This record gives sequence, C-alpha cells and structure tokens, in this order.
Amino acid sequence: MTTVTFDSLNPATGEIVGSHPKQGPDAVREAVGRADTAAAWWAGLGHAERRRRLLDYKAVVTRDLRELARLVHEETGKPVGDATLEIVLAITHIDWAARNAHKVLGRRRVATGMIGLNLAATLEYLPLGVVGVIGPWNYPVFTPMGSIAYALAAGNAVVFKPSEFTPGVGVRLAELFAEAVPEQPVFQAVTGLGETGAALAADPRVRKIAFTGSTAMAKRVMAACAGNLTPIVAECGGKDAFIVDADADLGAAADACLWGAMSNAGQTCVGVERVYVVDAVYDGFMRELSERVTKVRAGEDYGPITMPAQVEVIKRHIDDAAKVGRVVTGGPGSVRPPFVDPVIVEDVPEDSAAVREETFGPTITVRRTRDAQEALELANASSYGLGGTVFSRNARRATELARLMRTGMTAINSVISFAGVPSLPFGGVGDSGFGRIHGADGLREFSRPKAISRQRFAMPGMNLTSFSRGPAELERLIRLVTFLHGRRKR
Repeated sequence: MTTVTFDSLNPATGEIVGSHPKQGPDAVREAVGRADTAAAWWAGLGHAERRRRLLDYKAVVTRDLRELARLVHEETGKPVGDATLEIVLAITHIDWAARNAHKVLGRRRVATGMIGLNLAATLEYLPLGVVGVIGPWNYPVFTPMGSIAYALAAGNAVVFKPSEFTPGVGVRLAELFAEAVPEQPVFQAVTGLGETGAALAADPRVRKIAFTGSTAMAKRVMAACAGNLTPIVAECGGKDAFIVDADADLGAAADACLWGAMSNAGQTCVGVERVYVVDAVYDGFMRELSERVTKVRAGEDYGPITMPAQVEVIKRHIDDAAKVGRVVTGGPGSVRPPFVDPVIVEDVPEDSAAVREETFGPTITVRRTRDAQEALELANASSYGLGGTVFSRNARRATELARLMRTGMTAINSVISFAGVPSLPFGGVGDSGFGRIHGADGLREFSRPKAISRQRFAMPGMNLTSFSRGPAELERLIRLVTFLHGRRKR
C-alpha cells in the first residue's frame, strides 16, 4: 500500500524541507492505542522516575539545540536566533515541570474541620491517561511543549499532532524523547492535515486535548471532542494591547513595543497589535517608535509570513487601516509575499477590522488617549483577552492597570516576559480561550484531583450518617454549628 505524503516547505524560499505521511484515522487510532499502553507504564513509574527521565529529555534537547533551531528556521522561516530563543524557553519549561510535578501534584494531607474531626483527608492529582496535543506553526517548539512537558510530568502519555507547516519539528521532538525514554512510546507524533487532528480529538481513549490555534478552529476541535465529553484546554488568538502611561520611559517603551509587534513577523499570539499612548507623552513616544522602526527589516530582523493564507488577512487589515487612519510607516505596498515590511498606522477607528480582528502580522495601530484609564477601557473593549503590556515608572499604578487589564497575563515595563517564567500560568479569557498551561496550574490542567477521606475513630454521641441517629445527636450538631458559625461579623 502506497503511503500518501505531504511536503513541508521553507516559506521564504519555497524549497521542500521534508516529506511526511498523511496519517489518517486508522494510523491515529493505532498511535493512541500504543499511547494507552504506555500511559499505564509511565504513570506507574512514579514522580521520581518520571523526573529523572524528563531531565534526561531536557539534556538531549539541549544537546541538539543548534540542529533543532536550524529545522525550526527552515520550516517557519524565522531567524535562527529567534528559533534558538524559543527552544531555550522550552527547555526551561521542561526543567520546571520535571522538578515541580511531585510538589504540586503529590499526595498531601488537608484539614478536615471540626465537623470532620474524626477524619483524615488527603488530596492528590493523578494522571489522566492519554493527552492529545494539537500544536501551532508559529512557535513549533515552545508553544506545544507548554502542554507536552506538563502533561508528561503529570504522568500522562502524549500524542502530538504538529501543524502541517512544521511537521518535521514535531517529529524530531518525539524522536529525541524516544532517545531519552526508549522503553515505551510515551510521546509520539502523528503527522497530517486536518483529518489527522480531527481523528485525535474524536478518539474516546484521549482523555484531554490541548489545542493552540485560531478561535474558529478551537470551536471545531471542541465540537469533535463533544461526542466523548473530552475536555479541552484552548489557547487561541489575541489582539494584545500595549499601554504607555504618562511617566513611562519612552525609549524603553518604544523598543519593547517594536519587538513585541514585529518579532516573528508579528506571528505571535501574545504579540503587540494595539498601542494606546497617554496624550502627554504621545508625540515623544511616536518619535522614538518612528526612529526605531526604520532600522527593522523584513527578511533580516524577522522572517516571512509562514502561512500563505495569512498574507491576505494582513493585506486586508493594512488596506483598511490606511484608508481610515494616518500611515506612519509602510502601507499597502509593504505586502510583498512572502514578506511584509513593518506597518504603523495612527488614529484607526476602534470598530475597524485592523483593531478588532487578529492580524498576525508585523503591523500595529496607535491611538492617543486622554489618560491611562481611557487606555485601559479601550484595551479591554475586545473580544480577545490573552496578554498585554503596561509601561509606567510608577510600580503601584502599573500593577493596578495590569490587574484590571482583561487578560490572562500582563507584562509591566517589558513585553511577553510572562512566557519566560515557568511558574506563571499561561492562557486567556474570552475569544482567547480557556484553561492554562505552564506553572502549577498547567500541571493540574493535565491531571485529575483525587480526594480521600478516612474515618480514624467513631465520633462519640454523634453518628450522623446512620439511620440510628436520634434527636439528641441532631441537637448536639445544631449546638456545635451554632457555636462555630452563628456569630455575625460586625
């Protein structure tokens, strides 16, 4: 039987990077079956042995960092330096998940309260079994590893469906894991197009799906999961806002804003897309931003648009913004596939597509606001809520603005810095999805809480869960509850 394959291409040159099988439902079912067996073995190793093996995996990935970075560069087009940074961040997450899983998930005693005085209670978090991960192409190592590493550390087996644009990276990640853990196929990659991911989501043996992609695609994945009540953690798109307060360091703010918007050709779910600047410093900030953007070049400082269809979305947004706003840098002529030069447009109405929809390209809209409060209100007037940024020299004020920003994460006087802190959870609200990866929340996301209560001795004169219970016992219960909870707080 002939194996049907598809090619992954270098988006900058169109050259074939590799060919991979289009694995259909049968191949996916076989992979899940192997993972189901491997999951029992992996869970049975316990935290200490899983920790050792995951740290071995981290060492193997680190050893092959340069080779893996070259592969990421070839399949995405991003500069090798950016690919290297992505992999380094992923390595730190593997390390954190391996070292902290037992502390976060291991069995511990919990208080029982006065009513449960005769009980002992424990809580632990147990593996789910097989976790399916459907990954993106824009950060093909860092983003899926935020689910893969934490799911593995929690004791699960993983079947990973990488994007069809970066299948080679996904296959290589699984191969490196097999080198560190050769005994069982605990981490496998399946390659293919949409039907491959659909088959993974629909398999009843998959206990959870971790999906990264567009909001529209997340809804389709959820529909596939619904038949089996398979839970899903979804990290979807973003339209992240960047607030510059009146006391901000304008040079630092402009530098961070530009990198947050243009790095990876703007193909970052937590990248900067909307900028709100307080009136008092607007002109100064724009001078700093305009000066810096002239030194940023597509094809040198960042790569091409990886997904060809996204070029049309970017072009539509640029055309829309240029018609209704004032172009500072670039414009419709900036789109020269597969590259898009930097685009900055001022005074774009908030109801335009360039402000409301995710662009996923090296473009930003900038708006002047009366004060930081108006900037916050505009930042929150979005269906998305993934990340955001606040620049201010006043730590207390910046923190309050960050807290009130309707996002899962906010960086202060830096951009996207939360992604590099393994102990912080990562995820969004609204159209940006739900659930969390990274940190303790990410470990718990891929496990199930198990609560156990054990009676240590019979409670004298108060056997409440028995048909032999009499009025005297009920009266003693009422008196106890009244003593514990009957006083109103003044």
